[in-house]
Amino acid sequence: MAELAAFADGTLPVERRAAVETRLAASAELRAFVERQRRALDATRALAAEPVPASLSTSVAASAPARSRRPARSRRLAFRLGVAGALVAVVAAVVVLSVNRAPAAPSFASAAGLARQAPNGAAPAPVGTSGTTLSASVQGVAFPDFAPVYGWHALGVRHASLNGRPVTAVYYGKDGRRIAYVIVSGTGLARPPSTASATIGGVEYQKLRVNGMPAVTWRRDGHTCVLVGAASSAELLTLASWSSAQAA
Repeated sequence: MAELAAFADGTLPVERRAAVETRLAASAELRAFVERQRRALDATRALAAEPVPASLSTSVAASAPARSRRPARSRRLAFRLGVAGALVAVVAAVVVLSVNRAPAAPSFASAAGLARQAPNGAAPAPVGTSGTTLSASVQGVAFPDFAPVYGWHALGVRHASLNGRPVTAVYYGKDGRRIAYVIVSGTGLARPPSTASATIGGVEYQKLRVNGMPAVTWRRDGHTCVLVGAASSAELLTLASWSSAQAA
């Protein structure tokens, strides 16, 4: 959030701009935050440029002790500096309040961490006769039915909330192993840095390890999807790319 504030006032180092712009492109909430900071700064600059009312200058000068009175030019300069300082404090307060109000996105690790938790709902049923999707979905993004083709059967579902965002995980089992397919509602999370990636069918998949488990993450209709658990990265990638192909 500090970098977003610096981005808004033009003080963000050049080498950090690309990363911040990527985050902004993926989040309407963060773009709104930057726009609020820019409006506050514009208002501050406009107020600072306004002439000091003569009546206020006279009142301030009259209330000052005689020993502290200085030439008129010095008094005007001091007054303007005081006003500018007060306005800076107001802008700082706006930034702090905005930071406190802006909901933080859940971390990728916290979303993947649902793989270690237990279901809190029954396994979703297959939909129709096509054998490609289950009855569970997140904002129109349906969970796949891996059973007919790959033998991974749905075991249960877990609905959770991470940093105020609804997150749903469907658990699948095969040969005593378990994996979780997690979909985070809302705009996509920031992509994990420094991970191996593969592009299949025009979709970029990132392979990594989270909490000691292999994982693959990608985006479907703007939502972050994570497939993680007791399977190799190659198998997870196969399942992920298949689910994307069925949804296309």
